[in-house]
Amino acid sequence: MKISTNSSTDLFVHISLVVALVVALFLGFFFLYLPFTTNHGQSITVPDLSGMSVQQLEDYLDERNLRYEVVDCTFVVGQKPLTVIRQNPKSGLRVKEDRKIYVYITALNAPNVKMPQLVDRTKRSAEAELARLGLRLGEIKYVPDPAQNSVMTQMYNGRPITPGTLIPQGSKIDLEVGDGIGNTEFDVPDVVGKTLEEADFVLKASSLKRGLVMPVDDPTKPPGTVVRQNPEAGAGNKIHVGEVIDLWVVGGSPDTQPEQQNE
Repeated sequence: MKISTNSSTDLFVHISLVVALVVALFLGFFFLYLPFTTNHGQSITVPDLSGMSVQQLEDYLDERNLRYEVVDCTFVVGQKPLTVIRQNPKSGLRVKEDRKIYVYITALNAPNVKMPQLVDRTKRSAEAELARLGLRLGEIKYVPDPAQNSVMTQMYNGRPITPGTLIPQGSKIDLEVGDGIGNTEFDVPDVVGKTLEEADFVLKASSLKRGLVMPVDDPTKPPGTVVRQNPEAGAGNKIHVGEVIDLWVVGGSPDTQPEQQNE
């Protein structure tokens, strides 16, 4: 049986149409349908929730087709309670609709901590200990005392506080710190004629410090004898607690060092 030319042409046209339709469906599926379904909901940018209260989160995220879940609650000094301090995923990332944002918020109430023993510690050591416990350093008041930069009193709410007392984390602790001088004034003690060891004993008993020790030659005095001091004793000369007296010593050794000052 002989097929007419028109019949062959029609068959070819139909086959071409079928192939074109299949190709169109194939391309449409992979380049239109799949991207649409796969990317559906991924155009949402995660907002920055830092500092936002829990009361605001529900409506704020609902409007953006997102959800949230509180992961942890931690007290943070200086932060408002029940506010967001961290989130996952971070702001700026793109996620699908109905994605859950995990948030970390500040606690409503501060936990209690034990007041440490700061008296007799240096100011720097006291500051480090307060920071370690989550307590804040309040006012520092310098008071007359020869123990320079040493904590004399620890205060909470204007009153002395004993170590071990429970107080809320984040509380302010005020300190009274020695100024290294003191306000007690008295006559300059006389150490001339004494040995350096005896002079040191007198100075420490008077809450004074030995300053420079300068060697001198004096064959009439035994080695190690103090022959001069500054400031001098007598003549109504006065001195304050914590001040320094320089000494001139017969045959003082080159390695004789001034008494170290408190830092």
